Amino acid sequence: MTIYDISEKAGVSIATVSRVLNGSSNVSEKTKKKVLDVIDRYRYAPNAFARGLGLNTMKTIGIMCADSSDLYLAKAIYHIEQKLHKSGYDSILCCTGYELEAKITSMNLLITKKVDGLILVGSNFIYETEKENKYIADAAAQAPVMLLNADLDAPNVYSVVSDDFTSMYEATLRMIGTGIQDIIYFYNSDSYSGKRKLAGYRAAMEEKKLLTGHSLQFYRGSHEDIPAMTAHLKALHAEGLPFHGVIAADDTLALAAVKYARAMNYRIPEDFSVLGYNNSMLAECCEPELTSIDNKLETLCQHLIATLLGVLGGSEMPKKAIFSGEIVKRRTTR
Repeated sequence: MTIYDISEKAGVSIATVSRVLNGSSNVSEKTKKKVLDVIDRYRYAPNAFARGLGLNTMKTIGIMCADSSDLYLAKAIYHIEQKLHKSGYDSILCCTGYELEAKITSMNLLITKKVDGLILVGSNFIYETEKENKYIADAAAQAPVMLLNADLDAPNVYSVVSDDFTSMYEATLRMIGTGIQDIIYFYNSDSYSGKRKLAGYRAAMEEKKLLTGHSLQFYRGSHEDIPAMTAHLKALHAEGLPFHGVIAADDTLALAAVKYARAMNYRIPEDFSVLGYNNSMLAECCEPELTSIDNKLETLCQHLIATLLGVLGGSEMPKKAIFSGEIVKRRTTR
């Protein structure tokens, strides 16, 4: 039994059946009873695709993220799904990994599912060239695409971003202002957001003429391997690189810096300062508690969903929204 069979047996259109299934008030009681009688007689259980046929909506949003084990991405997915469900939408999640081909495959899969919109969580979906970003532009020709903390100028693509450049620039100047000058930047991503953070740090260090050839330290290992991150910093110390401040691209890297400082018997923050990014649960789990930049993730997700719902409802919505981060001072900085 399908929605087509229900339509035929009740003597009404597919659209009418769909309206009944979705609880629309735009159906007479007499017609509604005819449809429900057929559904009851044949014990019909509608699926999502059938519900969407008559109203041209699946009430389903496709979500893509590179790695749901990442604390930032996992929290973003939670906020997004909660807000979608409250608005009557289901979601389909694809964890794509970091390779472009896998992202294209997941995007095509979601398009075939007839989703109403697409949300790309995180900045790893944006590339340097138009050719590499074509898969997003192509998808946007079929459904609105929302980018969380990434930016792409293309029709039917909407961006909600945190001002990572300014947040990192101001945080770096603040640490310099406490008297620490030998500050390294510890990072592990060259994504859109990662590049904006790096640019903010560089701008502040160059402004104060403190940037050196050893200031930028890229970590290439697993984002979950904190002991390996700590070992990376210990290796720098063993090579004779002096540093008494670490500004990290995320809280995991910052936690490794705290562990390094403790291993070196540095007093925090008197001898050694650490600043993280994302203001995740790790910030309050380590000892001492971590100063971190709150990039207003929940606010970003709230605005993203509001924009998506506005677009789906036919409203004119801003193509790009930028939100400022905030330094949450705890006990790892002076």
